[in-house]
Amino acid sequence: MTSPATVGGGERLRLFCALSLPEAVLDRLVEWQAGELSGGGRAVPRGNLHVTVAFLGSRPATDVGPVAAELGAAAAVSEPVRFRARGYRETRSVGMVLLDDADDHAGSFALDVFRRLERIGVFEPERRRWLPHVTVLRFRRPPRLSPALPDLGEFSPSEAAVYHSLLRPGGAQYETLETFALGG
Repeated sequence: MTSPATVGGGERLRLFCALSLPEAVLDRLVEWQAGELSGGGRAVPRGNLHVTVAFLGSRPATDVGPVAAELGAAAAVSEPVRFRARGYRETRSVGMVLLDDADDHAGSFALDVFRRLERIGVFEPERRRWLPHVTVLRFRRPPRLSPALPDLGEFSPSEAAVYHSLLRPGGAQYETLETFALGG
C-alpha cells in the first residue's frame, strides 16, 4: 500500500476507485490516441487513463480512510486480472476502449468492492452490469469514430487505487490518494 496524498478536515472530495494501467499499456494508448482519435474531441491525458471500478461522487474527506480500507481488503484477496482490448464505443460524451475480462477476475473484484463499499454506506451499485473500459476521449458531440483497436495485447493491472477527481477548467485532474497491490 502507498499513500502519496493526504486530505483532511470537513472538506468534500469527488472519489472513485480504479485499477491502474501498466506503463507499457499507457504508452500504447497515448500513441493510439494521437493516431486514431485526432480531431474527434479531447484525448484523455495519460495521467487520467485507468479502469474505473466504482465512482463514489462527492464524499466527506473522512470517508477516504474507510474507502481505502475496503479497497485494500478487496485487492488483497483478488485473483490476477487479465484484460484485452475488445472494442471501441462512444456514449453521448466519451469514447472508450472496452476490455475483455479474460477470467472474470476483474468482475469478481469489482463486485467485491461494490459489496464492501455498499456495506459501509458510501456506494450504491448501478443496476447495469459493470463494464471494464478505459475512457480515452471526451467530446461535446459524438464524433462517430470507428478507429482500429489499440494493440494492447493481454495485460494485467498490478494495483487498485482510491482517486480524488478535481474539476478544472481544462478538464478533470486525478490525484491518487492510496494504492494497493492486487493479490496482496
